[in-house]
Amino acid sequence: MKVGLFIPCYVNAIYPNVGVASYKLLTSLGVDVDYPLDQTCCGQPMANAGFQDESLRLALRFDELFREYDYIVGPSASCVSFVKENHPDILKKEGHTCLSAGKIYDICEFVHDVVKPAGLPSRFPHKVSIHNSCHGVRELSLSAPSERNIPYYNKLRNLLALVEGVEVFEPSHTDECCGFGGMFAVEEQAVSVCMARDKVKDHIGTGAEYITGADSSCLMHMQGVIEREHLPVRIMHIVEILASGL
Repeated sequence: MKVGLFIPCYVNAIYPNVGVASYKLLTSLGVDVDYPLDQTCCGQPMANAGFQDESLRLALRFDELFREYDYIVGPSASCVSFVKENHPDILKKEGHTCLSAGKIYDICEFVHDVVKPAGLPSRFPHKVSIHNSCHGVRELSLSAPSERNIPYYNKLRNLLALVEGVEVFEPSHTDECCGFGGMFAVEEQAVSVCMARDKVKDHIGTGAEYITGADSSCLMHMQGVIEREHLPVRIMHIVEILASGL
């Protein structure tokens, strides 16, 4: 199978180490990975701000760029979710059938559900607390949402269990929003910061050294609170932990 690696623009600009770790992890698992150099934003910022029509050209470009791959994999639950859930309707207005929505996966979803490794050659001897982001939980099913009466599962936790030395925790409110929410963090800044502060303190209450998750946007939001208030915890994307030592 041929995989096209989708690195969202903010990951590329601010957290390039996450993109590098994604490539290392996938190739270590024997996946044939290609990184299209001409990729750009998926269009989510425009749509979140109420200008969905402005994301049309980006959606068309994305679909054309990744059309030949068997799978599209990216280390951002929110961006992957946007392509999966929104690109079909955006492109439909132009009479274009979206080819990418049915084959795009968050990297944790892809490794857990498609590759299904029995183990990982990684080691991370630290305590980590899992942040279950809203898009990952409710649109990609990376974990069970707390509002549904179903048995709890967590794909991120399952993957972390394959890493030697790691101790995994989850906060008391397992899938409470961190307050980022795209434009919400801009338009409702005070509320957003309060939500992030509460979420970070919930993670600290687990005794973890790191907060980890599948969305750099959520992690970035909490990192801002951590750095401003000098809180005793660090942020690390889950793919960096899964690829540690590679």
